[in-house]
Amino acid sequence: MAGYKPVAIQTYPILGEKITQDTLYWNNYKTPVQIKEFGAVSKVDFSPQPPYNYAVTASSRIHIYGRYSQEPIKTFSRFKYTAYCATFRQDGRLLVAGSEDGGVQLFDISGRAPLRQFEGHTKAVHTVDFTADKYHVVSGADDYTVKLWDIPNSKEILTFKEHSDYVRCGCASKLNPDLFITGSYDHTVKMFDARTNTSVLSVEHGQPVESVLLFPSGGLLVSAGGRYVKVWDMLKGGQLLVSLKNHHKTVTCLCLSSSGQRLLSGSLDRKVKVYSTTSYKVVHSFDYAASILSLALAHEDETIVVGMTNGILSVKHRKSEAKKESIPRRRRPVYRTFIKGKNYMKQRDDILINRPAKKHLELYDRDLKHFRISKALDRVLDPTCTIKTPEITVSIIKELNRRGVLANALAGRDEKEISHVLNFLIRHLSQPRFAPVLINAAEIIIDIYLPVIGQSPVVDKKFLLLQGLVEKEIDYQRELLETLGMMDMLFATMRRKEGTSVLEHTSDGFPENKKIES
Repeated sequence: MAGYKPVAIQTYPILGEKITQDTLYWNNYKTPVQIKEFGAVSKVDFSPQPPYNYAVTASSRIHIYGRYSQEPIKTFSRFKYTAYCATFRQDGRLLVAGSEDGGVQLFDISGRAPLRQFEGHTKAVHTVDFTADKYHVVSGADDYTVKLWDIPNSKEILTFKEHSDYVRCGCASKLNPDLFITGSYDHTVKMFDARTNTSVLSVEHGQPVESVLLFPSGGLLVSAGGRYVKVWDMLKGGQLLVSLKNHHKTVTCLCLSSSGQRLLSGSLDRKVKVYSTTSYKVVHSFDYAASILSLALAHEDETIVVGMTNGILSVKHRKSEAKKESIPRRRRPVYRTFIKGKNYMKQRDDILINRPAKKHLELYDRDLKHFRISKALDRVLDPTCTIKTPEITVSIIKELNRRGVLANALAGRDEKEISHVLNFLIRHLSQPRFAPVLINAAEIIIDIYLPVIGQSPVVDKKFLLLQGLVEKEIDYQRELLETLGMMDMLFATMRRKEGTSVLEHTSDGFPENKKIES
């Protein structure tokens, strides 16, 4: 007599997000810490040096936060009007800020009063940055000008007036102290050289430019404005490499990961998109509660900070990887060690006979083997099984239906037992991967227990809910079949039109078959 064959547990594909290395990497953050600021967070910038503090610009204050602190460790509030931007110097010791009154102020992190004040802009300053030599500051303002300042002498060196609208973003090259880039609401991104009096390169973004980013190598430039993120090749004279349109609203900020292999963009649609810098495809996405204005990443991507329009600062820290110390397990000598000795080597004529491993049946398989069908169904309807591995429950229901004993297994149940069945059906009936099996089981339950409806309020409520779900699912599948039929008819009509032929009479009176191309 043949042995019992265990039930094959069918694996169902789970519809949803694919698990990739980027998904695992960017999901490895703790629950975000939310900090309330005094106004919309217009700029966030991390210090390049340890301990990697970050500056938050909101309203008329600039707060310096420790990497893991929820309260500011220092506050700069010497502003008459709103402060719009603040950037750390490469050594992390100085901070430059721009404000609404057109002023540019330089602060020492260890002090509170400004070290230098640069006055020359007549309107709000929205972008400031240090050049690569650390001794100059570049700024852009709403007066359409871009200025270069000398820190030791507190004097203006150069002024560029090539933009025809507000200058709202900019950055300096990390390699060349004479090069810096600005973006404006006149839809252009310009590269300036301090050794000349004019711009050396200009590209047309096509939308008001909200943010610009220069790769560390200096060969690629990224601009953001409107719904577009565009990548330009600076070595080819500003040639457009790729134009990305993955946001539904205006893109407001850009950021590059520590490795330079991922590009992040934040938008007013409350999403942060992560792009691969090789294929420029979206590899991950973050959702937030409000529109995003600023975005920054810490060293080694350990912390991601997002500033929003409602004044909330969202801070996510990477989870620490706890290494489990593996305890070496002592292996016991095998049986042949006692027989032949520890140093015995296999000879040429020796034959090794392996004993086949004994297969142990699962508990539900044991019940099915002995025809205990109700007990087998009870085992897989246990909450621990239905929540963690619902595919096992569905496979057993399918096997019972194949044997023709599903109605017998479902009949004769009390209030508690039938509640477990109804809970499972209500939870998983609407899932496409389980629907074909569970709809049949639901119909059997309705046929069995419909005559005794009204004896238990709890079961009655779930029973009516299940009945409504079954009817809704059947109507939904009927609509899908009708739609599929209409699509088949359209495709058949298109194929018929492509090969339509008619009869036409020639001059000699004989009909000729001609094919009409649609």
